[in-house]
This record gives sequence, C-alpha cells and structure tokens, in this order.
Amino acid sequence: MTRLSRSLEAENMTNYASKFMQTLVGRGFLYQCTDEAGLDKLAATNKLTGYIGFDCTAPSLHVGSLVQIMMLRHLQQSGGTPIVLLGGGTTKIGDPSGKDKSRQMLTQEQIDANKAGIRRVFAQFLSFEGENAAIMVDNDDWLAKLGYLEFLRLVGTEFTINRMVTMETVKRRLENEQPMTFLEFNYPLLQSYDFVELFRRHNCRLQLGGSDQWGNITTGVDLTRRLEGGECYGFTTPLITTASGGKMGKTADGAVWLNGDPSLGENFTRSPYEYWQFWRNTEDADVGKFLRLFTDLTEDEVLNLEALKGADINKAKIALANAATALLHGEAAAKASESTAQQTFVSGQTAAGLPSVDVTKAELEAMGILTAATTVGLAGSNGEARRHIKQGALKLNDVKIDSHELSLSASDIIDGVVKISVGKKKHALLKVTDA
Repeated sequence: MTRLSRSLEAENMTNYASKFMQTLVGRGFLYQCTDEAGLDKLAATNKLTGYIGFDCTAPSLHVGSLVQIMMLRHLQQSGGTPIVLLGGGTTKIGDPSGKDKSRQMLTQEQIDANKAGIRRVFAQFLSFEGENAAIMVDNDDWLAKLGYLEFLRLVGTEFTINRMVTMETVKRRLENEQPMTFLEFNYPLLQSYDFVELFRRHNCRLQLGGSDQWGNITTGVDLTRRLEGGECYGFTTPLITTASGGKMGKTADGAVWLNGDPSLGENFTRSPYEYWQFWRNTEDADVGKFLRLFTDLTEDEVLNLEALKGADINKAKIALANAATALLHGEAAAKASESTAQQTFVSGQTAAGLPSVDVTKAELEAMGILTAATTVGLAGSNGEARRHIKQGALKLNDVKIDSHELSLSASDIIDGVVKISVGKKKHALLKVTDA
C-alpha cells in the first residue's frame, strides 16, 4: 500500500470517535462488524469489555492466534477491559469451524495440561493488574454445571435447525457429505451461551475473533440480546495470509508456537531465536502489514520502514523481528537473537571456516532443499538428504525442515547467504550473487 493511500485511510479514521476503533481499523484488523457505529460509541466511553475464546487443543498457542491476542492488547491500551476466555468446557466438544472432520477427543488431564501451557502466553501481552486489568476465565466453570434439560430449555429454544444448517461450518460438511456429529452440532450453542454468561458476570459487550468465527459470534450476539436484552457486538479479522498465499504461522518446520518453554517439548515450542528468525524471514510484500498487525510501532514508524527498498528492506525485517520478539520474550531476548543472527550471517563468527558454495539468485530459486543439501556437501545424495529430513536433522537458516518438497526462494536469503545445517555441528553456506 502506498504512502498516499495510507494517508487517505488514516484521514478516514477521524470518522471514529474511539481510540479502539481508530486503532483496529487503521491497522487492518477489521473484516466484519455487526454495528461499527454502535461499537465505536460504546468504545469511546472507555467502558468497553470484550472477549476472545481460546480452546485448549494444544499446550501452546501459535502465531495464527497472535492477531487475536493483539486485538485484546489494543482493547486494553485504549482503556477497555479484555477477557481471555479459556475453553476448558468447549474443548471437550471441539470447534468444527474450518474443519472437514471431527477433532480428536481429549481427556480432562490433557485439557488441564494444555490450559496451563496456554495461560503463560497472555502475561506477555496483557496486564492483569490496574484499573482495566485483563480478566481470565474458563467456560468449564459454567458449562460443566449446566443440566442438559436446563440447557435445552434455556438455549435450545432460541435456535432453529433452519438457521444452523445455513452456517458455513455445517453447510460445508453437508455439501461434502462428510459426517458431523450431534456433539459438534452443539458447539455454536455453547459458544453463544458463553457470551450470555460473560455479559451477566462482567457486562461484556463484545466478542472478537477470526472471520471463520463469524457465524458463532453473530449467534452469540443474537442470543445475548434475546435472553438479556443487552446491546452486544461482534468484530472479526480477515484471514491473515502471506503475500505468496501461505497460511500465516505455518512453515516448513510446522506451526510457529508462542511458548518458548522447552519443558513442553520441541513439538510445541519455539526458542526466542527461532521466533525471531520467523519474523526476519518475512516476505518483502508482507513487512508493512505485519508491522501494523503484530507490533506496537506507530503508523509513522511503519511508513518509514515500509518505504525502504532493495537491500534496505532487511532493516525493516529486523525491526519487525525485534519488535515482535520483544513483545513475546522481552527486549533482552530480541537483542540477543539479533546479535546471534548478526554473528552467524554477517560477521561470520559462527560461520568462520564453514564450507560455502557460490550460486546466483536464479540458481537458488530453482533449487529444492534436497539439491541445496547435496550442493553444499551436507548430503551425498538426495536419498541421504531425505533421511536427514526424516530424522529431523536438516535445517534451513536454523529452522528444521520436515518436507523434502520444500523449494528455496529469495526470502530465504539473509544478508547474502542461506545457511544449511545437519544436526548441531554440520553447517554450510550458499553465498548468493545477483549475477
């Protein structure tokens, strides 16, 4: 987006009275809203309480949840009260949204362990002290106490099968002739009832979420109005994808987890350095968008970084990596990660004496990970490179590779080189030239 068009968009932000709506719309969070004017008027009073639900399906959240967490952060920074709703109850069913098949059923012990891991993330982004302290609740506190007949009489009478089969999640399953259990069919009712309980307990007036939650959110808004007579609102974000069309937070190494605690195991954690590298490897076209969505940098700071061209765009990527990592892991971890990368890719301190092969940019972009491993001499054949991948030993720029079909691209170049590793001790460089 050009500086001129951003200026015009910023000018349009004066249409909003509240800092909350100015921030979320100006930074690109808005996709759908049930009533922008009404929500803006309420937010301007600094008495807005809003929530987002997070089911406990894993011991950590990943970058795909970060856009939601940042919305809660902006709500608190604008004077409102954010509620983190942990889905200890709804996880027992599993959200069918965006899924073509039923989720795996988890035991109570697994749900409790996942809940404990997830809790740690929010302390980095929200303050749970002060005048508008963030609130953390678990919907198992009320859902587990509901009697089945009581729930059917209270909530079931407010939903029609006619409406539910038009919801995107249900409709897609039916059209594809894929089974949807009665258990899953109840999920929208339970999520809607969460809004009712939060309205009663905390005067919560807003539910935020991703665009895939629009149907669940609007039914919650409607149910709360019917049962409580309260004016409530729904707000969703667009699906965040990379410029090349990839899903945000998904890499060749799997999900980019927000938890750095190694006790959770490598399948659910990312070290601060790995997290920093994820942001450092952002595609050029995504830098401005990601700076707005995932950092606290001001619009002027973002515009200045966004205007950088050519090799200077790397400065913007480093700024993004530092800002995003500092939010999650702290300033010290961000600086240490940048220093490690500087030593590895620029100063050559950890790369001193490493074997290197000169390749052109065109040659690199035509190269797959198997060819890269054999080219730098870390594998004697494609078969050996495949075995390294299967064993979890092959890495690209210190990120583990799990697919032998991965292709290299210009976005993998860091300060003129691409680092290939096998295990912790074998490293080599592809030195990229423009010729």
